[in-house]
Amino acid sequence: MSRAARLGVAGAVAAVAALVLGMIAGGRAFPRIIPGLPDAGVIVRWGLPVSKVLLDAAGVVTVGLLLTAALLLPADKGVLGAAAQRYVRAASWSGLTWAGGAFLAIVFSTAESWGRSVPDIFNSVYLTSYATQTTQGVALTLVVLFGVAIALFSRGAITSGAAAALLVLALVTLLPPPLTGHTSSSPNHDLATSSLSLHMLALALWVGGLVVLAVHAVSGQQQLDVAAARFSRMAMWCFAAVGLSGVFSLVARLGAVSDLWTSDYGKLATAKIVAFVLLGYVGWWHRQRTLAGLRAGRPRSFTRLAGGEAMLMLATVGLAVALSRTPPPDFTTPADRAYELLGFPMPPPYSLPNVFSLWWFDLFFAAVALALAGLYGAGVARLLRRGDRWPWGRTVSWFLGVAVLVFATQSGLARYAKVMFDVHMIEHMTLSMVVPIFLVLGAPVTLALRALKPAARRGDRGPREWLTTILHSQVVKVLSHPIIATSIFVASTYGLYFTPLFEAAMKEHLGHIWMTLHFLISGALFFWVIVGVDPAPNRLPYVGRLLTLFVTMPFHAFFGIALMMTGTVIASGWYEQLGRAWGSSLLQSQQDGGAIAWGFGEIPTLIVLLAIAFQWYGDEDRKARRTDRQADRADRAGTGDSELDSYNAYLARLNRADNGE
Repeated sequence: MSRAARLGVAGAVAAVAALVLGMIAGGRAFPRIIPGLPDAGVIVRWGLPVSKVLLDAAGVVTVGLLLTAALLLPADKGVLGAAAQRYVRAASWSGLTWAGGAFLAIVFSTAESWGRSVPDIFNSVYLTSYATQTTQGVALTLVVLFGVAIALFSRGAITSGAAAALLVLALVTLLPPPLTGHTSSSPNHDLATSSLSLHMLALALWVGGLVVLAVHAVSGQQQLDVAAARFSRMAMWCFAAVGLSGVFSLVARLGAVSDLWTSDYGKLATAKIVAFVLLGYVGWWHRQRTLAGLRAGRPRSFTRLAGGEAMLMLATVGLAVALSRTPPPDFTTPADRAYELLGFPMPPPYSLPNVFSLWWFDLFFAAVALALAGLYGAGVARLLRRGDRWPWGRTVSWFLGVAVLVFATQSGLARYAKVMFDVHMIEHMTLSMVVPIFLVLGAPVTLALRALKPAARRGDRGPREWLTTILHSQVVKVLSHPIIATSIFVASTYGLYFTPLFEAAMKEHLGHIWMTLHFLISGALFFWVIVGVDPAPNRLPYVGRLLTLFVTMPFHAFFGIALMMTGTVIASGWYEQLGRAWGSSLLQSQQDGGAIAWGFGEIPTLIVLLAIAFQWYGDEDRKARRTDRQADRADRAGTGDSELDSYNAYLARLNRADNGE
């Protein structure tokens, strides 16, 4: 057996051992059987968590294989190296294992939910009804489908772009199962959903990357120093994200700090915290000692420590499965339907002071705003340290956009937007027609291209090369075409509000996140075409920009008029459940929202017109200065424009003739 195979077996044993200990500590290994109630038996009781360990471990390994191939190992002009191609092919087998683990989880979950043995559910409709009619069953079915898709597409992927696309698909596939467990029933489900999403993504990148890197090390593969250095930089951010999201996840589930040592769920969470601290210490040791030895040609210490850290991480995966099988402690929540749906009680009647005082923490968009501000600030700081200049107006515009984003998603406006349609429309218009303008005028892509350093190896892809590849991709070229960008900006608004999509998005926090992200992205795409400073595949002349703006804005006015004329309440099922007893009626609130949509477009239109005017004037001024410089150089070289000189001489002769000379 090879060293890599022995490491894999040791990791599997560590994960199963942690699962068994966690199940015993959490009281799920030997639950109390109540006479008269159906019980699926010991095989299902242990088969379900074991299948989930297989599910999670295969998913993490798939992410690690694709991460190593796409981003950690050097490529040659976008083509994967020999080792990277082997990892992508290995991802096809791990993806198939991932799908198999999800199918086993469906089987055992069905048996547990019906209190039947495994053979019984295959002789009935129990399996198909669970897989297609329950949220957890649908989530696992998606994993089966996506896992098979990853297995198929990985067979022919030989470029970094293809591996990166498969990595994105693998990260998306991680999310459905955990988000339909205890998270969906948490009182503060918004915070629980966002924190668990961030936790899962960061943990998969961290654990998966290290597991594959450890296999890469013990197999004696080349370019270990490059891959380890890149992983170390990424692991530091993953460690911070895992720790932060873990804290917020516990806050969403625990009623008091004492639950950490008085409840079974809290004890397992404490054990996971201890494992997290140990992993952080090992990571610090890597950065301080073993990476330096690796660069000096001494890989042995790194290999030993990476193997031990990988086993500890896989043991943490087993512990996490045991934690997911343990119900969180109960704590008292208000007996209020609005609280169950929103995660907070119905706010008091709408007023401007309440908008500025009733702030609501949304972890996802707080992280987005922090990332936008931090990355842009770091880019500006790098340019200044280098002695380069960066226009202060762009910096002001960017941070103004981030500030408006924070206000729209974190203030009382975000609370009232969930219970009043007209306030929601204010938030919508702000996120799609105000924030994107300021962000686009900040020229973030230009800043990144100037601040990021080229890849150290010729032909390899670093962050700067990846950004350039994305800008020149066919997808960006199509999406940034003026007709496509305008169609997305306009048509998606009608498609959202005049179909059941809006009500579905309001009922689920993930749906609300995707809806808000769509507002931002579609607005940024449209205004990038209109007032974008960054390089773009399709650049309109200024007259074309004005024409596109004037053609598009009336469609938003028509949308507002359509809302005002609608006689039925949109998303009535959502708003009626909230039971709001103050303010205008649902239909009146909707008509007020239509009036807001009708009149709101004047503000961004004015901002965009001013931006186009300044850009047009600046462009003409630059062209004039460029022409003058070319003429001056020609004059000094004695090679001036002959036609211009002849024309000036002709004017001089006319002037002398008029004077009678």
